[in-house]
Amino acid sequence: MEYKLNFKEYNEALKQNKLLGLKCKSCGIVTVPPKMVCRSCAGPDLEVMELKGNGRIQTFTSCNVAAEGREDEVPYTILLVELDEGPWIMGNLVGVEPEKATMEALIGKKVKMTEANVFAGDKYSAGEGASPAFVLEA
Repeated sequence: MEYKLNFKEYNEALKQNKLLGLKCKSCGIVTVPPKMVCRSCAGPDLEVMELKGNGRIQTFTSCNVAAEGREDEVPYTILLVELDEGPWIMGNLVGVEPEKATMEALIGKKVKMTEANVFAGDKYSAGEGASPAFVLEA
């Protein structure tokens, strides 16, 4: 069995501000980030698709302790977003100070993906990485 979309391809697409996922040809469920089989039916017949990157915030947390080599990035807010296409994905919130990130201000609010957060690799990774970044919709 081979990956239809491997993590390197997914990561490179994020760096180009494209969010890729996999749609199951059997049940229609969309999976993000990439996996070898469908997250719902475990079917291997998947096709790569570009997602819009729009969704709603389900939960969040603010981080005050940086990962190694990323000390200049704290504090920041991480979201769990339910995308319009169905899957839930983690990403950073930009445009809102972490001190103003409250349940009332964020939960259920619409967001859209913006320029990805690209970061240098560390001794635990295979090099430069990227994560989705989201902004609140007006």
